[in-house]
Amino acid sequence: MNIMVVGGGGREHAIIKKLKENKTIDKIYALPGNGGMKDDAICVNVGAKDIEGITEFAVNNNIDFAVVAPDDPLVLGAVDALESKGIPCFGPKANAAIIEGSKVFSKNLMKKYNIPTAEYEVFSDIEKALDYLKTAPIPTVIKADGLALGKGVIICNTREEAFDAVRSMMMDKVFGDSGNNIVIEEFLTGPEVSVLSFTDGKTVVPMISSMDHKRALDNDMGLNTGGMGTIAPNPYYTKEIAEECMETIFLPTVDAMNKEGRTFKGCLYFGLMLTPKGPKVIEYNCRFGDPETQVVLPLLKTDLFTIMKAVSEEKLSDVKVEFSDESACCVVMASNGYPSKYETGFEIKIDEKIDADVFVAGAKIQDGKKVTAGGRVLGVTAIGENLKEAVSKAYKEVNFVTFDNAYYRKDIGKRALEVK
Repeated sequence: MNIMVVGGGGREHAIIKKLKENKTIDKIYALPGNGGMKDDAICVNVGAKDIEGITEFAVNNNIDFAVVAPDDPLVLGAVDALESKGIPCFGPKANAAIIEGSKVFSKNLMKKYNIPTAEYEVFSDIEKALDYLKTAPIPTVIKADGLALGKGVIICNTREEAFDAVRSMMMDKVFGDSGNNIVIEEFLTGPEVSVLSFTDGKTVVPMISSMDHKRALDNDMGLNTGGMGTIAPNPYYTKEIAEECMETIFLPTVDAMNKEGRTFKGCLYFGLMLTPKGPKVIEYNCRFGDPETQVVLPLLKTDLFTIMKAVSEEKLSDVKVEFSDESACCVVMASNGYPSKYETGFEIKIDEKIDADVFVAGAKIQDGKKVTAGGRVLGVTAIGENLKEAVSKAYKEVNFVTFDNAYYRKDIGKRALEVK
């Protein structure tokens, strides 16, 4: 059995390590992968957005199953292209991946099918947007319509910040064409929860909940990043809230996509806010979250490939998906200065005594050595009987990984541990 995983970051490394547990799999190829995962997969220099190259490689190398992990290739139609060549895939087709590819689409979908979310307005004309903001409630949230590397959302605490955000998106094109249309949204308050879910378009199986830490600096200060660490499960997400979300958000979303002729098969990510008025959707993603995957998959007890194959074949109801009742914590080690200016090219040393998973996101091989090659370099994930133990262990194990210019937050999990 030959498997191909499209993507090259820490999320893909976590997926690959979990797939390796299935002994029927002979080879796992990562396209493009990175130098830090070469011990777990065969890295192939084909870019994740090179749909033609991905398809050609799959056909020429007898790929039996493909996992398309990042948002860009999903939105660009990688699954459509691969399935047209007879290669089964885990991941939604382009017409379903639009649930992340267009925030305007997803907001309108929620409005049409009464799925709880923030109040919003959509604009394609900058003058109308600026005019609306003169009287809109502040704080407010401005979102670029399309994909923007997870950075197309700006929380504005003053009216001037909101004007600046609109101008930067629609006039200065800081997010390219993604800012041609924007969403101006009600500012919600409450704890945030990430819930990834397996779905084959009929059955929805939520994974264990998690909490991301987006800000670059301790105490949730600094710039927004792709994520500086995660914990699972999220203590705010109780059994009662989970049941409410299944009834009011998860199943209605999958049903809505079916009614729109956009059946979603793959991993549907629900970014939720637990507001005083109940759980509401902040965002959908059409794929595994990063770095949520790095704490969720290590707690998965059921074979991942079995689940992915069942999703592809629309037989998810036949699989009993189980998670450990333990906890996990992932501490992301980044290049100092991320997400702004930072240096790369420093050797990464991982002590063999380490008792944790290391999921590599930004590394390459240079002169036979692993060196840093990105802002977020790697994540160290530890598992414990409870959250306190997992957090403590993760910070202990971080000491076994070294590279010059390393930086990581010292408070991953702190907020979760304070929940009564």
